[in-house]
Amino acid sequence: MADDSFTIHTQTVGDSGEVVVFFAGLFGQGKNFTQIAKGLTPDFQSLLVDLPNHGGSGWTQSFDFVGHADLVAEHLRATVASDEPVHLVGHSLGGKVAMVLALRHPDLLRSLTVVDISPVSHDSGGEFEHLLGTLMELNVDDLESRSDADQRLQDPIPQDMTRGFLLQSLARTKDGFQWKPNLKLLYESLPKIAEFPEFDGAQYNGPVLWVGGSKSDYVKDEYDEAMRELFPRTTQTTVKDAGHWVHAEQAEVFTAVLKRFLSSAEG
Repeated sequence: MADDSFTIHTQTVGDSGEVVVFFAGLFGQGKNFTQIAKGLTPDFQSLLVDLPNHGGSGWTQSFDFVGHADLVAEHLRATVASDEPVHLVGHSLGGKVAMVLALRHPDLLRSLTVVDISPVSHDSGGEFEHLLGTLMELNVDDLESRSDADQRLQDPIPQDMTRGFLLQSLARTKDGFQWKPNLKLLYESLPKIAEFPEFDGAQYNGPVLWVGGSKSDYVKDEYDEAMRELFPRTTQTTVKDAGHWVHAEQAEVFTAVLKRFLSSAEG
């Protein structure tokens, strides 16, 4: 799936306290959690991770939750988790990768926080198919500026916040503009991304915080059994007035909830 030279791009925020590792969602980058990470200092230091096929990390030939989790676990084991376990926080796609990592490499973790996603399969259609499909249709070869791209995307993606989030992944190079993420692979892999692997009998027995947004439907009561079967020490919290991007829409509340949980899970 990837060779020995595969790279995982990371950024560090803070220089004291136990380490908190962040995985962003589909088409996101570790830096999307910068505000949250700064809010955790000086009690915790954070490692902001670009998942495979995202940001500055390497690309793979196929999408696979287990393979992606193992690649990141290998990086953590060689770096911030080489001596002591870390706290892991994952949102959406990053939350699924984080859950798989916790189930396969529990020794690396002190705790797990899963943000607005569940260990179940979701409908592969809808918003993300529209968003990534729209980006696939955008001709980046004749873009003159990032604002040019923004203007072209206004009709199919009218939400300013969503366009801004997506355009963070558009990079200017000496050869023109290109997407940092592996757009083609991610778009073609949406059905796989919508699934969750089966883990027959596996469990992560560390403390788990399960955060949902009150305006989102990625965390539902009917998913509770699947969550607790894999993660029996789960505490569930719902953030009011937040949709799927809980940490961006209610940053202060999310930071406070996360900090309280991390402090209870220290040691």
